[in-house]
Amino acid sequence: MRTLDNPNTSDRLARSALARDEAVLDLDSYLAARAEAATSMYTNVERVPLSALSDWYTDDATGSIRHVSGKFFSIHGVDVRIPNALVPHWDQPIILQPEVGILGILVKEINGVLHCLMQLKAEPGNYSGIQISPTVQATRSNYTRVHGGNAIPYLRYFMDRARHRVVADVRQSEQGSWFLRKRNRNMVIEVTEDVEVVDGFHWLTIAQVNDLLGMDDMINMDTRSVLSCLPFIDMNAPGPLLGYDGFTRSQISSWTGEGAGLHSIGDLLSWITEQRAATEVTVEPMPLHRMTEWRYDGDVVSHLSARFFDVIGLLVEARGREVGRWNQPMLAARGIGLVAFLVTRVEGVLHVLVHAKAEPGIFDVAELAPTVQCVPENHADSPPASRPPFLDVVLAADPGRIKFDTIQSEEGGRFFHTRTRHVIVETDELHDHPDFRWMTPHQLTTLLQHSHYVNIQCRSLLACLRALASSTEGGA
Repeated sequence: MRTLDNPNTSDRLARSALARDEAVLDLDSYLAARAEAATSMYTNVERVPLSALSDWYTDDATGSIRHVSGKFFSIHGVDVRIPNALVPHWDQPIILQPEVGILGILVKEINGVLHCLMQLKAEPGNYSGIQISPTVQATRSNYTRVHGGNAIPYLRYFMDRARHRVVADVRQSEQGSWFLRKRNRNMVIEVTEDVEVVDGFHWLTIAQVNDLLGMDDMINMDTRSVLSCLPFIDMNAPGPLLGYDGFTRSQISSWTGEGAGLHSIGDLLSWITEQRAATEVTVEPMPLHRMTEWRYDGDVVSHLSARFFDVIGLLVEARGREVGRWNQPMLAARGIGLVAFLVTRVEGVLHVLVHAKAEPGIFDVAELAPTVQCVPENHADSPPASRPPFLDVVLAADPGRIKFDTIQSEEGGRFFHTRTRHVIVETDELHDHPDFRWMTPHQLTTLLQHSHYVNIQCRSLLACLRALASSTEGGA
């Protein structure tokens, strides 16, 4: 990962994370602009059988669902074995998209404050219509215009990086249970030149983006991923903030690295390596129609238990996008997911309990996941020994201990109305488990300078945790 060669980066990011009055557009006006954009920027979708998708076909040789161009993505069946996991063997559909896309946010100093150029984007799978996406959010097939559509605005800033300052640039994974070894390039590029703002784009401060993170289904998954890759932000940098409560002060000490963690970064790296070395993950291809736990009748792919997710077909008509009409398969989750951090203060430094979680689509066996990452409905009838660790601790948390609680959407280009509850719960107990470790946000941010350490769910929740540090509402 490359980072901005500027010693004041943390100071400037911190000022932006506190800047509400200095923003070029106040948040109420921005939300009004978003509502107005819905009249000219939208997607209309019709659910249809998979067999009715004119641009997609089932490959007779592999049983996979593919695009006629050979580009974009395909859906395969896989047989998965992870000995000693809660479920050691299963089969499932999974998305194969070997292209490395670009998720990029353009930043510029305006009136002395860094602003992010954010895009209002309507995607066919979005639960709430328009969501706030990065400046650029594109697969290689999209930005090379395989679809024959319009050029992607602002792409040149991320392709011609030598002319600008690189704040962050690192490849990160996507959902390891739904994608097979999928990665995207997460980038933040600072420009100093004048930038023409086209329709659907607006400059927001980091504080405003953080405030929007507290609203359901507002900030899309790709934005949350890029935000998590920002360098350290020293919230003390703009000056002493004596009004901060104890929880926020513990965060500041944790984000800046001023306070020591329970474990050194060297010990944590050794623990991750040991977890990967001790875990065997075998993923073998399997035709969709031969999966034993799923039904594929040409119309939909669904689990025999009516749980987990379906693979469905959609016809899409769109306005305000590079292409006006297309069709595609999508994954549609059953039930709202849950990702949660248990956090605690150790000698005034906030720590987060993370899980070294193995998933079939991960590049290197396991990545750091939140304390809890599951769909609770899928475990409703499971005996205690078969339930994910700490799930019941989170579900039974006293409301006064819940520091953050919103519903966030998964990426609307591949997932239809798929949503995940994001929860941060403070605890006084130093829970212990061999597959979990307490880490500071500073340590997680250190690992985010490298690929394949922190999974997308953990990054998404980490962006929410970072937002708490600049929140206008205090804690305890």
